[in-house]
Amino acid sequence: MQRIIPLLIIFSLLIFTKCGRNPNFAGSETVEEKDWTLGPIEKADSINPILLPSSEQVFLCPVAGKEVRWEERNVLNPSAIVKDGRVWLLYRAQDKDMTSRVGLAVSDDGLHFTKEQSPVLYPDSDNMLKFEWKGGVEDPRVVEAEGGTYIVTYTAYDGKTARLCLATSRDLRKWTKQGLVLGEGQYKDTWSKSGAIVTRLKQGRITAVMIEGAYWMYFGDTDLFMATSGDLIHWNVLENTEDGKMISVLCPRPGYFDSRLVEPGPFALLREDGILLIYNSSNASAFNDQRLPAFTYSAGQALFDRDKPFRLIGRTRNNFILPDKPYERTGEVNEVCFVEGLVNFRDHWLLYYGTADSRIAVAAAK
Repeated sequence: MQRIIPLLIIFSLLIFTKCGRNPNFAGSETVEEKDWTLGPIEKADSINPILLPSSEQVFLCPVAGKEVRWEERNVLNPSAIVKDGRVWLLYRAQDKDMTSRVGLAVSDDGLHFTKEQSPVLYPDSDNMLKFEWKGGVEDPRVVEAEGGTYIVTYTAYDGKTARLCLATSRDLRKWTKQGLVLGEGQYKDTWSKSGAIVTRLKQGRITAVMIEGAYWMYFGDTDLFMATSGDLIHWNVLENTEDGKMISVLCPRPGYFDSRLVEPGPFALLREDGILLIYNSSNASAFNDQRLPAFTYSAGQALFDRDKPFRLIGRTRNNFILPDKPYERTGEVNEVCFVEGLVNFRDHWLLYYGTADSRIAVAAAK
């Protein structure tokens, strides 16, 4: 036991060296939080959780060759988009064997949803099967391209390695898998997750936006990294030209709610003040925020430069949503609020999140 403290101190020093003396590490904001954060955000406690697992959803799995109750164990980590005046929710679901698939639910008011019977994105007998079976497809994040095509980033999990992938659709029901976001080259077997594409809100639509001639994406579930694209399909990782490693643009902070890891929430949003990124985080077991249990998942907000999306200019000192309800504190994974869906709907921002990796809830802000 006497060797544990020195090792933890060394670990903290390594983080310090990596991130440097800047808002990324210390949590000191360069712009006032009240000027750029989304909120205040309030949970819809009267109706939460809004989506529960069900054993009635049955699907003929093309890989297993049998019917499975594809969401009987958990529903979690939803993404959302507005289409035809309704909110469409893409959500992760798990069967009893913990294989994940993506389901679809639709709502007229953004609060009460009707599920579709079968998943819309799932492991199939295709060229992605080796990456997706048996863990499945996880954690969708959907955005719209200017031309009306929908882009979803998701995680393929083969039981060993998570890989960030992408699919496209014209109707949110039929999806074409486009392969690995980080490509088949040097990053093929690199653990990668959670792709949040930079968007803008214009005339009621949230669409992917180009900055300096490229689309941008934040990704990662330890530090945050970035990639750029000219077509929203093929992506190139931002690398340090000196050592060839991926550039980290957001790091965990010892002593804060995000001391263990950081991970993108919904899409990033280009606004007047900069690029707003809601991000998920986990509290470390030591050198952490002692007000939270170890490994608690909660969410914060970060602001990046409008013209240089890799440049962090603001970061909240505190989380704005955290587990405090029984269904958020106890489940498949305890102490989890995991934010992944965001829509602008009827003069409100609706924020959808997974609770304890078991259910789905909603919060709102004007």
